[in-house]
Amino acid sequence: MTYCVGLKIDRGLVFMSDTRTNAGMDSISTFRKMHVWEQPGERVIVLMSAGNLATTQAVVSLLDERCKAISERHQTVLETPSMYQTARLVGDTVKEVIASAAPVGEKADSYFNASFVLGGQIKGSEPRLFMIYPEGNFIESTEDTPFFQIGETKYGKPIIIRAYDREMSVAEAVKLMLVSFDSTLKSNLSVGLPLDLLFYGRDSFRIELKQRIGQDDPYYRTISDGWSKALKAAFQQLPDFPG
Repeated sequence: MTYCVGLKIDRGLVFMSDTRTNAGMDSISTFRKMHVWEQPGERVIVLMSAGNLATTQAVVSLLDERCKAISERHQTVLETPSMYQTARLVGDTVKEVIASAAPVGEKADSYFNASFVLGGQIKGSEPRLFMIYPEGNFIESTEDTPFFQIGETKYGKPIIIRAYDREMSVAEAVKLMLVSFDSTLKSNLSVGLPLDLLFYGRDSFRIELKQRIGQDDPYYRTISDGWSKALKAAFQQLPDFPG
């Protein structure tokens, strides 16, 4: 399991992902789930993945290799004319990988399941955010749906819904996402630190913030401890049940 969030605000796009892919009594694995393609001044593309690790790694590797193999006549994430076309490219790659790996009759919702959050900006267009399903189709964020989650979503979603404001600052967006992740981390062992954080500023065409947040990160500890104390204080102020 995993947890990834892509959030769209007026100032740009904020991404956060955990790094745990397996959790058990004696087996914990860590892999990066956030991947970036950047051409400063022209485009920034961010892709986060959840699901079967072999499938997600194969999709990312294929997208990456085609950027490097100039002789192959495949359109790449560095050549697409729009973020919509980039989403189509990623979706087609997902279908290609699953079709090549799955036995005859195997479906996308089986063992090879994988989903992605794609975001970024290409010069000449607005920043855009998409969620790509295992079947290769996708949806785009709107004013009514300004963020996407993949993986273990249920624990962190209510927090984002309650506190999200499209005009919030980058610092506020990061704080909101950390609270969402902290609640998920405490509720599900299959989501774990460290966390990868990235902020892309609107029309900057470069990554403005990229950071890995570990267990000992002082800001994360402050957020985690402060959130727990605030919840306890709020609970104590609620009226008792009459009866």
